[in-house]
Amino acid sequence: QVQLVESGGGLAQPGGSLRLSCAASGIIFSINAMGWYRQAPGNQRELVASITSGGSTNYADSVKGRFTISRDNAKNTVYLQMNSLKPEDTAVYYCNANLRQRQWYSNRDYWGQGTQVTVSS
Repeated sequence: QVQLVESGGGLAQPGGSLRLSCAASGIIFSINAMGWYRQAPGNQRELVASITSGGSTNYADSVKGRFTISRDNAKNTVYLQMNSLKPEDTAVYYCNANLRQRQWYSNRDYWGQGTQVTVSS
């Protein structure tokens, strides 16, 4: 009933840039926070960046100053601009949205399928 579809992953060289997009569709009454998480092989999934419906942002220390999260509330879409990429940014990136489908429903988390980001020369 709710789908989060990510796009924009791929291969980048160290120092390069990539832009991820994630669009939420389906029965959606309101979206609270949206965010990006990542998981590298052998590691736990970790928060990369999040943004509230009002535009407040939060970043992992490892990406501050390099990554920028933004969202288009009219399109239910969140973006992650990744600059100055490093090999340690290599991971599967997952989109997350905390939303409610109906006014009388509770908020819950939804996840995208993940998109691979590889930073290598």
